[in-house]
Amino acid sequence: MKKSFNKIIAFVLLFTMFSTSVYAKSVEVVSLGKNLNQKQRQEMIKLFGAGKDARIIEVSNEEEVKYLGDYVDRSVLGTRAISSSYVKPLRAGTGIKVETYNITWVTSDMLISASATAGVKDALIKVAAPFEVSGTAALTGVIKGFEDATGESIDEESKQVASEEIATTGALAESIGNEQASQLINAVKEEVVASKITDPEEIKKVVEETAQKVNIELTEEQEEQIAQLMEKISKLDLNVEDIKDQLKNVSEKLKELTKNTEEIKSIVQKILDFVVAIFDKIKNMFS
Repeated sequence: MKKSFNKIIAFVLLFTMFSTSVYAKSVEVVSLGKNLNQKQRQEMIKLFGAGKDARIIEVSNEEEVKYLGDYVDRSVLGTRAISSSYVKPLRAGTGIKVETYNITWVTSDMLISASATAGVKDALIKVAAPFEVSGTAALTGVIKGFEDATGESIDEESKQVASEEIATTGALAESIGNEQASQLINAVKEEVVASKITDPEEIKKVVEETAQKVNIELTEEQEEQIAQLMEKISKLDLNVEDIKDQLKNVSEKLKELTKNTEEIKSIVQKILDFVVAIFDKIKNMFS
């Protein structure tokens, strides 16, 4: 019995060592902006810390326009592909982790959420540029890198919807802030996917209720844009548990934002109650 137990332990240890070794040697893919010069290309590879066996691919401005041209103003897209990305698959259940350098328009939370929508899973992602750029080409490079690293093919519809998510979140961020925009989109998406809501009116109701919950005021146009995006997301084959697994860090921020909002409401209410009490006392004195 003891010998059998020792064999099992040895097998588990051997499997663990093998598994760790596999992930330690996981494929690294660097997607470089096509318009970088040779010096900048080397700078990006060095910044990413990519190994000598890392695969090098390119992303072009034409590809960027293909996926974002209908949603993002050309002044934001530009005419050159500069932003670059690094993708390394991680152990299942790790989620998506994103680091950015010199990226001004697209945030790490936007990339995590949109990548999950596209079908990217359990990956370390780094996005960078040799100087400050919007980073709009980043998602295209990330998806290409993930496909190359894993051998998995992501369908065109998922790529288009994920790109629209980046654009919608970015536009929303310009009026309500990066973090609030990301948290709102993420929260609405989780609710729509979890409850399998496809009716446009019900989706719009979710948008309104979620915005109220985190104390964000939206215009009718913004509500409509988010609702239209969610209609498309509702048609993708997404699993809410997969989304939650991939968006661990973003979800934690949402909880903190909701908590802070409730605390602010409580403080404001206490102040209002105090003011009302003072006026009541003054009123009673004169009466």
